[in-house]
Amino acid sequence: MDKKVMKFKFKGKTKNHQKDLGFVKTEEIKAVSQFSQSEILEHFEIAKFGLNYEDAKEVGNKFGDNSQEKIKFHWLLRLLKVLLNPFNIVLAAIATYNLLSYFLMAGDKFELIATGIIFAMIIISSTISYIQDIRSFLVTKKLTELVSSKITVIRLEDDEKVNEVSVKNNTTLIREAKELEIHELVRGDLIYLSSGDLVPADVRILWSNDLFINQASLTGESMPVEKHANYNPNKPSLLELQNICYTGTSVISGSAIGIVVGVGKDTYYATISKTISEKQPPTSFNKGIKRTTWLLLCFMLVMVPIVFVINGVTKNDWISALLFAITVAVGLTPEMLPMIVTSNLARGASQMSKAKVVVKKLESIQNLGAIDILCTDKTGTLTNDNIELIDYHLLDNKKDKQLLSYLFLNSYFQTGLKNPLDKAIIQYVEKNHISLLKEHYTKIDEIPFDFNRRKLTVVVSDEDGDHTLICKGAIEEVVKNCTQIFYQGKVQPLTDDHLRMIESSADKLNAQGLRVLGLAYSAGHNDDSYYSTGDESNLIFMGFASFLDKPKPSAAKMVQLLHKNGVDLKILTGDNEQVTRAICDRVNLHVKGLVSGDYIEKLSEFELREVVEKNNIFVKLNPLQKAKIITALKQNGHTVGFMGDGINDAPVLRQSDVSISVDNATDIAKEASDIILLEKSLLVLEKGIIQGRKIFGNILKYIKITIASNFGNVLSILVASAWLPFQPMAPIQLLFQNLLYDMSQLAVAFDKVDQEFLKTPQRWTTKDILPFVFINGPVSSIFDILTFVLMGYYFGVLSNPSSISSDQVMLFQTGWFVEGLVTQTLIVQMYRTRKVPFFQSMASWQLLLATFSVITIGITLPFTPLAINLSLVKLPAIYFAFFTALILGYCIMSQSIKMLYIKLFKRWL
Repeated sequence: MDKKVMKFKFKGKTKNHQKDLGFVKTEEIKAVSQFSQSEILEHFEIAKFGLNYEDAKEVGNKFGDNSQEKIKFHWLLRLLKVLLNPFNIVLAAIATYNLLSYFLMAGDKFELIATGIIFAMIIISSTISYIQDIRSFLVTKKLTELVSSKITVIRLEDDEKVNEVSVKNNTTLIREAKELEIHELVRGDLIYLSSGDLVPADVRILWSNDLFINQASLTGESMPVEKHANYNPNKPSLLELQNICYTGTSVISGSAIGIVVGVGKDTYYATISKTISEKQPPTSFNKGIKRTTWLLLCFMLVMVPIVFVINGVTKNDWISALLFAITVAVGLTPEMLPMIVTSNLARGASQMSKAKVVVKKLESIQNLGAIDILCTDKTGTLTNDNIELIDYHLLDNKKDKQLLSYLFLNSYFQTGLKNPLDKAIIQYVEKNHISLLKEHYTKIDEIPFDFNRRKLTVVVSDEDGDHTLICKGAIEEVVKNCTQIFYQGKVQPLTDDHLRMIESSADKLNAQGLRVLGLAYSAGHNDDSYYSTGDESNLIFMGFASFLDKPKPSAAKMVQLLHKNGVDLKILTGDNEQVTRAICDRVNLHVKGLVSGDYIEKLSEFELREVVEKNNIFVKLNPLQKAKIITALKQNGHTVGFMGDGINDAPVLRQSDVSISVDNATDIAKEASDIILLEKSLLVLEKGIIQGRKIFGNILKYIKITIASNFGNVLSILVASAWLPFQPMAPIQLLFQNLLYDMSQLAVAFDKVDQEFLKTPQRWTTKDILPFVFINGPVSSIFDILTFVLMGYYFGVLSNPSSISSDQVMLFQTGWFVEGLVTQTLIVQMYRTRKVPFFQSMASWQLLLATFSVITIGITLPFTPLAINLSLVKLPAIYFAFFTALILGYCIMSQSIKMLYIKLFKRWL
């Protein structure tokens, strides 16, 4: 035997096998499909077909049986994992400091409030992550429960074993079959499959009789496929191998004997379950949040020690400097970030639910807005997953009611498998209320469909007792039995010209992606009561019936809207090229390039990354190939969404940045998805993309504006610490100011977003944060320093630095508290849009209300009874004249700097 083939023998679970199960399993299945029966025995190291119980036990001990690996969920470990992320640790440390300050240092009650808020945010964000982990576990568990519990296994004694499974001995083998639990199966076992069975393991067919397998669980295609014992070199694709049946598929009709080639974790189906159970790759949202978190941590680690050292050196009070530095750390941390993110996402989910879109994973809303590529399966997503009869006509292209009547009678009276094409004919007649008077006909006999003839014949009798034989099937097979043709209104001899015309018509229909059947008939068999295949001769060819899984009405509009919104659509399907091209034409999707799964399999990782960029249609794909394409696109820097509906799509859904299922998806696909479209219209997807961009825009506003604002404050504190002989603001004032600002920012979730921002995909780019912060942040510092000058020299606080009273210090701190809070709160109005605020772009009423409520509180606070608790004093009336000028100047300067920034960097948020 070829050594290249023999290397795939199971010699135990090697490290390489564990590392890349999908590739190893693919290659072994292809190799086994080409073996003769004697080579199969040699490959599995067994003497004859038919293991006995002792052999099975030995094989099971050595290589494992068909037991599904129990999936464990470590509840406590998973909880600790989501709790102990860097951002939560920083927040917890700050909250702990506030708590200790309150109880051990007689701190203020506002520290206790801040502690409660921070801990609440930690709990909310961690709970959401934990729930997603549990959902992932439940999806995997559900996959392992899909296979039925019993299967017919042929276990033979040594004297009964056979060297070859053939028609001669299959009756004996079947007679010895016994029902066993599927977990008892081992590789090398012979099993008997019959109609209704769910295939429990990967099986190589050794003998079959009209075997029809439904592979929808793997391919998503509803049409059953033929399986038999022979290898067809023209169909090398994994899921097209005609002598291999896979775990999780089902037997529609016929029967077979096969040898088990893969069990348990070594089945092809297990690769799907394994993909889902593995940790989901981080999405663009996860990566963006993580990068932003580490950026903030690094920023804090640099700024806080500087504040501490400057205050310690200049004030010579290191304990006070430490407490002040910790307070600055609180001010630097955008502790409302989890709350802002969660409230934005929750509001988006609520709005999307009104459009009949279920959001299972909140962060997926932002990911949906970030996608620049949407990959989708064809069946059930672009199409209805419902094959329909779309045309029937004679060779001269005329519709004929008699042709439709014969098609209907053939499909209606047959007792065998009614495949989707038969159902489509019956549904067409019923839907269009066509009266064909089937009650006037009586069924006489039937010649069932088989794969050799590839046609089905029904004989009916009308009210006069005349018999009509109606034959329907593959065009080339039907024509073989025809000698005449109904053409141009009369029956004529079938000539070579007619045959060329029939072939040309069939090729034309196939090129349009249509599935085509031919129909022929004959009469004059009135004396017969029994019909055989011999009667399928001298038939009259009548015409064609063509079928298509039609696109959803909303599919073409969706393609147009995706292009308008900067999203590139790629089709990933298990179907063939002709059908896929036809659907693309019907939804106006331009085919830039088409690649098959076989070609994908031969490519290196680098080559694949190039191919996925240049092409937008991928056909004849298996689930792992789809996942490879998604991975390659993500490696190229794209944010990728995938829309699928079948079990076969589960690994791809898991691999994408955002996974979407449609209304008629399988339960597994829905479980594995982040977003489910409950409405048949795909137009809600475009609404979801826009909603995602709005949410991202508002999250980005908070992050950039808050960091810029906090940087400006810290810069002001650094200047004040090096200049002033006292702290520019008391820790309690700084904490309270930060709390008021944070409360005003909660309304950002309700804000509007510029249309320019919504036109293109938006993703996290942390490299934009630092330029934004370093250019826009210092604007507020300029006016803070002007406030220091005003309070220090105009109001005389610094007139005599050696003898500054506590009242003067409180006046200074109050003046900066009010100015600092107002500029810090106004910054969101100035920076929320690239346009001129209030004139060209107005914020939402919620944000306006929050902003001006906080400003009002800040201005009036020194005049309330609460002021004494915050060490604030009443400000003189003249202060507010200067204050108004400072605020007006701040607005003008911040707008000017913003315009300069946009000119330099060609973007804003």
